[in-house]
This record gives sequence, structure tokens and C-alpha cells, in this order.
Amino acid sequence: MGTRVNLLLSHGYCLAEDEHERAVMMPYPPLGMLYLSSHLKAKGFAVEVYDTTFGSVEGFGDALTASRPRFVGLSCNLMTRATVLRMAAMAHDAGAVVVAGGPEAGPNADEYLRHGVDVVVAGEGELTLEELLRHLEAQGRDRLDEVRGIAFLDAAGEVRTTPPRPLLRPLSAQPWPDRAAVDLGAYLRAWRGRHGFGSVSLITARGCPFTCTWCSHGVFGRTYRRREVAEVADEVAWIAQTHAPERLWYADDVFTLNRPWTLAFAAELKRRGLRLPFECISRADRLNPDLADALAEMGCFRLWLGSESGSQRLLDRMGRLTRLEEVQAATAMLQARGIQVGMFMMLGYEGETEADLEATVQHLERSAPDLFLTTVAYPIRGTEYHRRVADRLRSDRPWAERTDRDLRIAGRHSRRYYDHATRWMVNEVNLHLERRRGCRDWLRLSRMLLAARRGRLGMWLTRNEREERELHASSGRGWGPAEERARGDAG
Repeated sequence: MGTRVNLLLSHGYCLAEDEHERAVMMPYPPLGMLYLSSHLKAKGFAVEVYDTTFGSVEGFGDALTASRPRFVGLSCNLMTRATVLRMAAMAHDAGAVVVAGGPEAGPNADEYLRHGVDVVVAGEGELTLEELLRHLEAQGRDRLDEVRGIAFLDAAGEVRTTPPRPLLRPLSAQPWPDRAAVDLGAYLRAWRGRHGFGSVSLITARGCPFTCTWCSHGVFGRTYRRREVAEVADEVAWIAQTHAPERLWYADDVFTLNRPWTLAFAAELKRRGLRLPFECISRADRLNPDLADALAEMGCFRLWLGSESGSQRLLDRMGRLTRLEEVQAATAMLQARGIQVGMFMMLGYEGETEADLEATVQHLERSAPDLFLTTVAYPIRGTEYHRRVADRLRSDRPWAERTDRDLRIAGRHSRRYYDHATRWMVNEVNLHLERRRGCRDWLRLSRMLLAARRGRLGMWLTRNEREERELHASSGRGWGPAEERARGDAG
């Protein structure tokens, strides 16, 4: 007989089922779930973690049988809905109370509750899950409305949502993520086997106060809370000593948001002799020469900028609060210090025209990032963008089988149009950049030119196709955004 535990934590992401991510092979452990584990263990709960990244749904079933948990907590994100619902059904069959949380669960609480989840934790999970588990142990499901930050079905089958819970403060009082609960060696081996180096993730802050209309704030709200400099440096030192990765990934929404903190952190790492190469995400308006110098000295080898568009009109509609000139200047400033720049670009945002797409190509050619990633805009529930287009959202799949990426916006250009637009943009920009770098591989350049022209021709041929008509003609297939890792390969 296995030892009964209070709580089994898991998530729905399985690397074996994601062909694209296996090709990229840059997996990181689910830090949010590992923070829950360390917090609850520190409060005396018996917690086990089943990491599906290198496991499977069947393996989760074996973990249920072995641990026989009273409670199961499932972390949900944008792409794991269908898998999480399968796991919730398995947990119910094993006699567990199922709690769902994460960025996907809160905004979709009604649906999760009506598809077999017992309680949804909305927002930050540590304190809410702690109180919820104690309440369930003591009182069962009676008087659940006394627990803040949750949603549940009452006796009449109606969804009840309790008031939100105040956020954790101070963050540095929290234990570090429970990395011992997963096989971190498997992550490092995956990285080293594919890329020749291992990478470990950590966060130095929670939340983002900015107003991008398409960005989800479902867990931390529009807040910003920073850990103490020395405490984060302690974690970096521990990671270096315990796991010896060749690189780090600072997974903050905006790593350099607090300029004095970043400079102090850089000074602290230098004082301790800690210099691990890393990459991070930031914003052009949160960078200056002093920060760029500090990032280079710390070992930043790549910084990602959310550029999104080359149309200032669209950036303003998105609530980006940044200027194209800032992005271009920040790119040059970082590259002058040996820091690669990656950019995130978004096609298909509400109101975009072909002139905006052409402006985006011109912006990328001027900025000359080292690499860029493209996606087609998709409305995440709970965001301002979703609210703007909610009355035009369509899908040919039931809720339990789709994600927000499967939603189509009636009246927008068709899926095929954006496939062609992505091919054109990626190849047009990379052709320009390769020529600028002095590339003499005429065969490669010719392939890029041909792919760009094919993309542009495809845009012209499909310019009158709209989502609603394509949806009616579809045969039940799913749809996700056209995404390409733009490293100069012709598509």
C-alpha cells in the first residue's frame, strides 16, 4: 500500500505530445507549481509533484494510484486545457477533490467547474491553496464562500466567486521553487543534448504593471513586486553550485523594469564573482546605457523585446506605451555591447492593414534584430483584446477541446492569408539582413527571395478570404497561429 499524501500537484504539459517543442527542445520546469509545492511543504503539508513534462497522462494515473491523494491540484495554461480536463476526470475517479489554478483557470472558472473541477483558484495560488486545503480538511465543502480567491459551484449548481485575495508580500520571505520535486537533470540533459549547454530558469519579480491589451494578468494582476537583491543572488549562487548550468533564463515579464534594482543586482553578482550567461525579456523604454552596460557585465547574451508591430498606430491601439524609435535605438544600444536582440512580432491585431504589415517589415529591416518570432494575434479570455472582439469570436470545436488560439475572429483575414504573410515577412526581412551582413551564399539568398515572393503572391490571392467564410467551409480542424522561429530559413 502506498503512503497517502495530502496533495498531488501536476500540470498538463507533455513534451512527448508537442512536436514543435520537441523540435525546439528548450524545456523549463513549471516554476509556479514548484513555488506552490515549496510553500505548502513549509506550512506542513505532505505534497507530491508529478511532472508531466517528461511524463505522460498515463504516468499521472500511476501517480494517483501510488499516492492516493485526498486532493489534486492541477496547473492550467493556454495550451493544456484538454489534457488537464482528462487528468481531472482521472483524479475524480481516484476519489480526490480536484483544484485547478494557473493563468487559464481563473478567467475560465465557469467552464472548468462545469467540466468536473471542484474548486478554481483565481490569481496567486500559495495563500489561497493553503487556506483552501485547511478548510476542506476541516469542513469539507461547507461554507467555501469563507475562502477568498476561489470559485466553486454551490448546492444549486450556480457558480460562486469569492472576493480576491491580497497578493503575497514580501516575496523574499517565500521559499524558493521546489526544484527537488522534479528531475531537473532531465531538463538539463535535454538542453545539453540538443544545444550543448544547460539552462535553468528563475524569476526575480512577479507581475507587470503595463497595459498591453492582449496580455493576460490572470495570476498576478497588473502589479509589480520585486524580491530582495541579496536573496535572488543567493538563489543564483545555489543554482550554480547545485546544478552547474551553463546559462540562466530570468523569466520575469520585464527584467529591467526597476532600474535601480537591476543595477544593484548586477553589482551584487559582481561582488560575489557570479557571472552566468543569461537571457531575459524587457521593454525598450526600460533600458538606458547604464543598464545595457550592467547587463553585458552580468553576462546577458540575449534580450527579448516585445516589439509587436512596425506601425505606431497599432502599437498605440495595443496599449504598448512605447515608440518605434525607442525599440530601434534600444536594439542598436544592446548590440553595440555584444548582446543579441530577439523580437516578438504580432500579425493580425484588430485594425491591421497591409500597410501596417509593410511598416513592420521596414521596422525589422531598420532594427536588424538577431532573430525574431512571429505569431498571429489571439484573444485570451480576461484581456481587453478579448473583450473588444468577443462578439465576433467563432470556433468549430467545443470549449473542452480547444484553446484560445483556436478561436477565430469573424471578418479578419483568413488563416491562409496569415500563413502567406508570415512566410513573406520572415523571408523578406531575413533576405535584407543577410545581404546587409554580406552574405554571398547566392543559392540561399535566392531561396529566400523566392519564398518571400511566393508569400506576397499568396497574400494577394487570399486577401479577400475572411475567417467566417473559412470557418463555415472547414471540416473540424483546429487552428493555431502561424509561428516561425525566424533564423533566416526560407519557408
